[in-house]
Amino acid sequence: MTGVEEKSLMARPPELSDPSVTSVRVLYSDLHGIARGKDVPIGEFDHIAGHGLAFCAAIMGTDLRHTPVVGPEIGYPDLRAVPDLSTLTPVPWEPGLLACLADLHPVTPESAPPADPRGALKRAIAGYEELGLTPVVGPELEFFLCVRDPDGGLRRYVDNLSMVYTVGPQADPKGVVRELAEALSRLGMGAFAANHEFMNSQYEINLRHAPALEAADNAFRLKAAVKDVAAIHGLVATFMGKPFNDQGGSGFHLHLSAERDGENAFDGVSDELRRFSAGILAHAPALTAFLNPTINAYKRLVPDSLAPTHANWGWDNRTTFIRIPAERGAATRVEVRVGDGSANPYLAIAATLFAGLRGINDRLVLPDPIEGDAYTQEQDNPLPASLTEALDALEADTYLRDAVGAPIVDTFLAMKRFEAERHRQWVSDWERDEYLHHL
Repeated sequence: MTGVEEKSLMARPPELSDPSVTSVRVLYSDLHGIARGKDVPIGEFDHIAGHGLAFCAAIMGTDLRHTPVVGPEIGYPDLRAVPDLSTLTPVPWEPGLLACLADLHPVTPESAPPADPRGALKRAIAGYEELGLTPVVGPELEFFLCVRDPDGGLRRYVDNLSMVYTVGPQADPKGVVRELAEALSRLGMGAFAANHEFMNSQYEINLRHAPALEAADNAFRLKAAVKDVAAIHGLVATFMGKPFNDQGGSGFHLHLSAERDGENAFDGVSDELRRFSAGILAHAPALTAFLNPTINAYKRLVPDSLAPTHANWGWDNRTTFIRIPAERGAATRVEVRVGDGSANPYLAIAATLFAGLRGINDRLVLPDPIEGDAYTQEQDNPLPASLTEALDALEADTYLRDAVGAPIVDTFLAMKRFEAERHRQWVSDWERDEYLHHL
């Protein structure tokens, strides 16, 4: 038995001794933000708790059509997913199951490090800790619920106009969203409210702000929980940014601040808040690749969508990239509004924090705010208009590449460029509807 395994067993959490527990689900995030993992029978868990579970590292470079884009050229090596026992929690919708998150490691000290989104966020947090700061994040995620028809098509779970902020059976006939919010609250994830959102069959479960790693863990688990519970109810949940042409999109807004000695270091719209915001704006084009990581996401970044189109900021202005809400004191914060529901919480938060850290360290100057409707004003600094443009910006941003880490950024770029090229070659329904009859 190794020292790591001995330490793990000595610190065995009491949840593992509950006689009702039959399995532990060990989960980690791939680069898409999808939960990957293995279910381990409870009698076997002690054997893997210290050393971890082996996975083919190519999973981190596999696209959503099941193609290993990165991995074949290096012989499909392994990575290790080592359970973080501090994250053990029951799964109320699957009796007898515990779940925990894992950190990713190379299989030997000589092996290449794997692309590890949670590890990147830990490094970003460490950069703030060197300055005596603790980054705090409030994730805000929207999603759609759909019903799958017998022919394989999808229709909206509730398809009535003007249901925003409606609660109860009219907005959620099966009580799915209420069930989720109550379960996540019992698990201590800070789910404090739920409602139908503005678009037809769009919902939001609000999560309390928390230290950055905890907030990212909560957002990651929320996305997985929503999809699992929807499936149990025979529904399909999607965080895809804009799944319907006649509806707006789902965002992933980040509310960010930093504490020093238990106090909000951003209070009073401090120099740190301004420099933090300036860093985010300086890296906005590259950040867009992580915050809007799909072809579809750029159909949401259009005028009059409440999503930004330029790298700008404003006072309590929902048409800008950064909104600084009116609250002060402990609630002083920066809201980054560009994020798409499809974004990986770990990569989105890590990259944003790295950009803000550079602003603080280099004392970057925040430009003048936008007043009024940002969509109607002449501005510099347009955001990338496509995934390809965002990937180009990320590849050119040497600071962000080095900060997030080459194993992640290089794999992400290769996988996403492959995705963009597949899209470029695909004949769509729109093209057939537009051209086939007439041309």
